[in-house]
Amino acid sequence: MDLLTPLETYCRLILRAREMEAQVPAEDPDEDPDNVDDTSDDDEDPAQVLSVLNDEMNSVEEEIAAALDDLAEDQLAEVLALAWVGVGTFDSTEWEDACAEANDLDADERIDELMNMPTLAGNLESGLAAFDYSCDDVGQLD
Repeated sequence: MDLLTPLETYCRLILRAREMEAQVPAEDPDEDPDNVDDTSDDDEDPAQVLSVLNDEMNSVEEEIAAALDDLAEDQLAEVLALAWVGVGTFDSTEWEDACAEANDLDADERIDELMNMPTLAGNLESGLAAFDYSCDDVGQLD
């Protein structure tokens, strides 16, 4: 299978998705004061720290969504089909079926499906691996 989307694009998506997955949504300290660790500096406002963390998480999510939105229709369908192969919804031998089902969705549905995958990075990596693609050497100097 030849990729419609450049491997470098997949690798950037995987990298950003890892960052998104690594960010744990913080709880609002105003909801339950017992949830706030008192290990920070006295000058540090927990609500302000929460705001910064949420801004960073939203920024990464927005970047991933924008990157997906910039893809052509057939590329976006390919990304979703590859993620489905990676998560096990489809086997690599069912590639045509995965692409057909992804093509049945509109662009917004495809993006929503991808953005709601809790392990998007791993799904894309596994999907690529199923077709013998890897990000191991992408972006590295020889």
